[in-house]
Amino acid sequence: MNRLLLKLDLTDFTNSFYSFLARKKPFFMQGDSHIHYRFIKELMAMQEIKRSEEVENLDSNLAHLSKNGTLKIYEIYSFVKIVNYFGYLKKILKEGELSVWMQKIEIPDEISEICGYFNEKGELKSSVDEKFAAIEHALKRIKEETSVALRRLMSNSKLSNYLVDRQIHYINNQECILVRGGFNHVIKGGVVGRSSGGFFYIFPDSVSSLKSKESGLIDKKEELIYQYAKKISSVYNKNLKFLSYINREFDKFDAYHARVNFAKSYGLDFVLAGNSSDIILSKFSHPALSDPKPVSIDFRKHVLMITGVNAGGKTMFLKSILSAAFLAKYLLPMKIDAYHSKIGSFKEIVAVLDDPQNVKNDISTFAGRMSEFSRLFTKKRALVGIDEIELGTDADEAASLFKVIIEKLIQKDIKIVITTHHKRLASLLATNESVQLLAAIYDEKNQKPTYEFLEGTIGKSYAFETALRYKIPVPIIKEARVVYGEDKDKLNDLIQKNIDLELEMRKQSVLLEEKLQEAKRAKEALYDEREKSKKEFEKSAYNMQKSFNEAIKLAKDAIKSKDTKEAHQVLNEAHKFKQKATKIKIIQKSEKLCVGDWAKYGNSKGLIKSIKKETAMIDCDGITLRVPLNSLKKSGNPPKKPKKVKISKPTATSSVTLDLHGLRSEEAIEKLDKFLSDALINGYDEVLVYHGIGTGKLAYAVKTFLSTYPSLVSFGDAPINMGGYGATLIKL
Repeated sequence: MNRLLLKLDLTDFTNSFYSFLARKKPFFMQGDSHIHYRFIKELMAMQEIKRSEEVENLDSNLAHLSKNGTLKIYEIYSFVKIVNYFGYLKKILKEGELSVWMQKIEIPDEISEICGYFNEKGELKSSVDEKFAAIEHALKRIKEETSVALRRLMSNSKLSNYLVDRQIHYINNQECILVRGGFNHVIKGGVVGRSSGGFFYIFPDSVSSLKSKESGLIDKKEELIYQYAKKISSVYNKNLKFLSYINREFDKFDAYHARVNFAKSYGLDFVLAGNSSDIILSKFSHPALSDPKPVSIDFRKHVLMITGVNAGGKTMFLKSILSAAFLAKYLLPMKIDAYHSKIGSFKEIVAVLDDPQNVKNDISTFAGRMSEFSRLFTKKRALVGIDEIELGTDADEAASLFKVIIEKLIQKDIKIVITTHHKRLASLLATNESVQLLAAIYDEKNQKPTYEFLEGTIGKSYAFETALRYKIPVPIIKEARVVYGEDKDKLNDLIQKNIDLELEMRKQSVLLEEKLQEAKRAKEALYDEREKSKKEFEKSAYNMQKSFNEAIKLAKDAIKSKDTKEAHQVLNEAHKFKQKATKIKIIQKSEKLCVGDWAKYGNSKGLIKSIKKETAMIDCDGITLRVPLNSLKKSGNPPKKPKKVKISKPTATSSVTLDLHGLRSEEAIEKLDKFLSDALINGYDEVLVYHGIGTGKLAYAVKTFLSTYPSLVSFGDAPINMGGYGATLIKL
């Protein structure tokens, strides 16, 4: 583990994480990673929770208790710190899965009582036992007497010439005074220590009796503390299962809390390792880099082969992919766009990054690499990173060998990230569907790497350009180019042209995408504006119709009460206004329709046979209808299947009727026209229209209209029981 962290440059990062733990523990958390992830995300969404005090590892203490051993008082207090912390968590976590978890932890009363024995310094409180209180009081009195005795000595004129200062010093928790050499001529005492200036810290013999009393009291206190330690250890032994359980739960919560605090402190996020082997990174930044260029890669295939310029970031790109997989595996936070990222789960992560040759192991570079590769064949579901795969042997031989090795590893479901300058190996694997190519891009104009990458192509190494950048003399570079050969140089030129073409295509793709998005936004804006105008128009039309109906009602009421020409004029003007409004509505809502077009009328489709002014004749499944032109919507396709019309005959109590009483002729004919069209569509073969007898004008207008209406079988006065002369029975 430590070696992998070192190879991936994650040591400093993980050490920073360790500082957030209450006690150091492995990265791996046992149990379901999805549950761990949910707890972590819940903690991330909460306000800051107090960190626990540092706690030592208690495994050996638990083992000691299991053998009926007695713990030291500071070891007992370590358990007290854990129990007190969970008491705090139970109080503040009131909802969510964390609250459910905390409420399941029931602290035994006798353990809670023991927690009350200690103060914040981990010492037994004097209130625990009267003997403690008495000893503490006596020790305090002795310290005061000692201080008085020392000050009395310092006021002695004989000692004043030897005193360095008139303060009481504490060396090793013991009171003493600071004197010069020769002090033994005037005072007897033991030397406790030496100062940096060569003076002596002494404890006078005259106060030694007080010191003896103090030592005796301290011994009694220690004996009393031991008795309590023995008593508490006995209680701990009875509750050993609970202590073992809460010790594990503490590590679990500490692992969550440390991750969350670490993430919040550095602005990091979490990615849960999924079940697939896909690695999709969006804006991942390697923690070892101070100002990194974020890495984005969609790596779904088995092999990712990175080629291209020297010092172009290939190795760090490889480390970034492996590092992201490592951090996701152990649910450690990272700098990444977590929402758009996806990282697979791997049983093992292997980094083949360094040169295995050294004096101690007496192995060559290539032999060391072969040894590492041989071990890969024993791995399952592993992610492997190999830097400079051709290192240590003939490039042409290595290309053939590594091609076969890589293909065999693909069959074993090993996911591999490779960096190489070997164009032959890249070309041999380029046609393999399981291999993904990536090239580091070089800025030809400024003669330096861009630290960006291009998918689907093989990159140049730019060895000559890099050498020039690092001040290798130009004549040497020119001579090297001649030795390299024109054919290989032409191959590099072709590779570069391919890269330039791909970059240009990407640039054009970005521009086109921007224009497409702009067009979509404009389309959405126009649609919104159209919908807004439509709603405003419909609202205005509704209000206009409402006002019209109210005006008509008022006019009718006026006619009933007073038969005047003025009332009739008002009605005529209102109808003219309505016709004008209807025309406006038609202009705004109708589509341009022509004879021969298929049009939609309600839920039916029909072929337009003729258009006359504001009405149209349409053929719907063999039935000819005359309908308002503005009620039709253009439809490009004929109906798929003709609808079967079930014909039912109306009875005397049928609701297939229309009442035209009180309407003017024009308004009545308009309603009758629509009523008949709807009746034909619904499959009725007989309908009844009430118009009354009155002056006979309305009845005449109805029968005149019916005489020219298509799709009628017959019409005539209704039977006496259905309205007689005041109604017309129409057969369709």
